[in-house]
Amino acid sequence: MLTLFSVPKPFRGHIKVIQMNALQSWTRLSPPCEIILFGDEEGIATAASRFGAHHIPEVSRNEYGTPLLDNVFSRAQEAASHGVMGYINADIILLPDITKALEYVQEKKGAFLIVGRRWNINLEQPWDFSGSDWEEQLRSLVHRSGTPTPPEWIDYFIFPRGFYRDLLPFALGRAAFDNWLLWKARSLGAPIIDASEMITVVHQNHDYSHHPQGKKGVWEGLEAKRNQELMGGGHHCFTLADATHKLTPTGLRLNLSIERMTRVMWWRGMMRLLLWVLTKTFPFRRRLGLYKSKNVLGEGGEEEQGS
Repeated sequence: MLTLFSVPKPFRGHIKVIQMNALQSWTRLSPPCEIILFGDEEGIATAASRFGAHHIPEVSRNEYGTPLLDNVFSRAQEAASHGVMGYINADIILLPDITKALEYVQEKKGAFLIVGRRWNINLEQPWDFSGSDWEEQLRSLVHRSGTPTPPEWIDYFIFPRGFYRDLLPFALGRAAFDNWLLWKARSLGAPIIDASEMITVVHQNHDYSHHPQGKKGVWEGLEAKRNQELMGGGHHCFTLADATHKLTPTGLRLNLSIERMTRVMWWRGMMRLLLWVLTKTFPFRRRLGLYKSKNVLGEGGEEEQGS
């Protein structure tokens, strides 16, 4: 039914703990999902073997060794066995509600993109998945101490296999690529479905020791700046506020939130202003010769001769 794919960091220290927590949660989804892990970093092959995941060690990287989005998405869609794909960060614990939510959306024909808000928690130790109440205990921890992230932060993308084609070489794990993926979906005519009410996504807080410059390097370094350039400007920076629909316990409904309406009206206003400026300045631009005819025929229909 669902193929999850991810690019883990090296399995060391605290990162190893939270990535093992995430993978164990993925294997407990019902019906079982397919898992694809990319990369040849320390521990990935071992983790893939332990959890029955498909391991693809080779992946295109930039000069800093960071995997590139276009190659990962392309190869994942080629290798997948199921019709629905889910790109997810390897520090995310999923709860069984994700498969229930998919039942609502899979009845929809055509393309779609499911995204949602995550909850941040501090989890230093391996989570105990052996008990029948592991989900209840985790939800209780999220409700007690979890904090939701702003709508700009997206950690999972669920879409039909084959939907994302001709992507750009964004550096994964750096700024902007997630917001661009939302814009890309809308540019292809697909609805963006905010499933925050139905899917509980648990992000385990971690440091940024995997980058030589730490947190600042991840969000403000050269790779982040390159990603922002690839994004092509703020009008390609979409967030959950740009979702066209919301998934609720009663099904899909249009997103009529104030945030969504404000953004829609702002963009419409900008387009109307641009159209007004172009209309009003047309005579002036024409006098400047910006609209010279490309016709090389004279008034009589015969080609004018050069002097």
